Amino acid sequence: MIDFIWLTLFLSGIVTAMFTGHMSHVANAILKGAESGVQLSIGLISAIALWLGLMKIAEQAGAVGWLSARLRPVARFLFPSVPPDHPAMGAILANMSANLLGIGNAATPLGLQAMRELQTLNPDKETASDAMCTLLAVNTASITLIPTTVIAMRMQYHSAHPTAVVGTTLIASAIGTVAAIALDRMYRAIDRRRRGRA
Repeated sequence: MIDFIWLTLFLSGIVTAMFTGHMSHVANAILKGAESGVQLSIGLISAIALWLGLMKIAEQAGAVGWLSARLRPVARFLFPSVPPDHPAMGAILANMSANLLGIGNAATPLGLQAMRELQTLNPDKETASDAMCTLLAVNTASITLIPTTVIAMRMQYHSAHPTAVVGTTLIASAIGTVAAIALDRMYRAIDRRRRGRA
C-alpha cells in the first residue's frame, strides 16, 4: 500500500510538471536528490559502523542478556498473557533490550521472531492478540538510550556536539513509550467493553 502511495505521489508530480512546463526542474531535483543521497549514505557508513560495532561488542559482552534479565518484570507487566518460559517472552525481552541499546538492526529480526512466537499463542489467527498489539506499540515507540543513527547523521554534518541529542532522545522516547502503553491499555479496555456488550 505504501509503495502505491509513493508511486502515485511521484507520478502525479511528474504529470503536473509536464503540464506546467517545469519538467527540467523535476529532472534536476531528481538528480540532485540522488547525488546528495549517495553522499549522505557514504558519509554515514563510517559513523554507523563505529556505533553498531560498539553495540555489537556490548551485546557479545552480555549487555543485552543483563538488560533482558532486568526487563523481565516490566515484560511480565506488559505481557501478562505470555507464559514466562515461552520462547515469545525471550524474543520480546531481546527485542526490548536491543531497542534500548539502539541496535535497530538486531531489534527488527527479534521483533519479527517475537511476533511469530506470539502467533503460536494466538487463538484467533486472523486477528492480532492483545500481546501482539502491545509488542507493536512498545517496539514502535521504544525508549532509546543511544540513538546511533541520529548521532551518525550529526557527525556526518559536522555537528560540534553530535551526542548532545542523547538526553532529549531519551526523554522524547520515554514519553512516546508511556503514551503508547497508555493508549494500548485504553483501547484494550474499550475493546473488552465492546465485546462484553455484544
